Amino acid sequence: MNDKPLRKLLCVTAHPDDECFGFGGALMLAAEAGFETSVVCFTDGQAATNRGASTSPEELGRMRRAEFAASCAILGVTHYELLDYQDGQLEFANFSETAAKLVERIRSYQPQIVLTFGSDGGMNTHADHTMVSAFTTAAFHWAASPKRFPALGPIHIAQRLFYNTSNFFFPGRPAPLPAPWTVTLDVSRVEQRKFDAFRAHTSQLPLMDKFESYFRKRAGLEVYTLANSPSPGPAVQATDLFVGL
Repeated sequence: MNDKPLRKLLCVTAHPDDECFGFGGALMLAAEAGFETSVVCFTDGQAATNRGASTSPEELGRMRRAEFAASCAILGVTHYELLDYQDGQLEFANFSETAAKLVERIRSYQPQIVLTFGSDGGMNTHADHTMVSAFTTAAFHWAASPKRFPALGPIHIAQRLFYNTSNFFFPGRPAPLPAPWTVTLDVSRVEQRKFDAFRAHTSQLPLMDKFESYFRKRAGLEVYTLANSPSPGPAVQATDLFVGL
């Protein structure tokens, strides 16, 4: 009998397509390693520049919800959820109430690993990404504290919080101020599925057309920063998010 608890990973994003472009390789490798994977996305992306054949924000939102589901299926995500926050407006959300929603999910899902953006806002320095980083970071800590939101269930101490970071910049875009990475993931084995997941976001294909050459050069790697864990220790370089778990 195996008494080892089910290994779980939670990824928190801002918009449909973040899950594949930013985190797709990590999600697929986690699934292959036997982790149950969950993605929580805050918005349905109604403020996107690329709008496909939609004729209204509501229609675009419905399209992008369906695209998100299709992408998660390709990535092998076990559970996915898309919240009802407004795209482009996360900086104005009530911080404590919003973080509490993630506290509730962390305590319910009980992940060992949590992935999200760094505070730089990601490759496109999006304010929504910065806010998702802040909400998730607070929730990572607050989910472990009996003083925070005791009505939301027993505490859960996740083992690692990782920020997605970058080893290159897009040309012609404002450069982020990325965190130095501590984990380099070789995702070349699942690279084609990562592209397939992005192409499931049909309304956003102009982005792929514009930046595909850069995606192709870099999609074989994803880099992450270990931001927090329960055990003190020096920063070390690694090639695996899950080692020791």
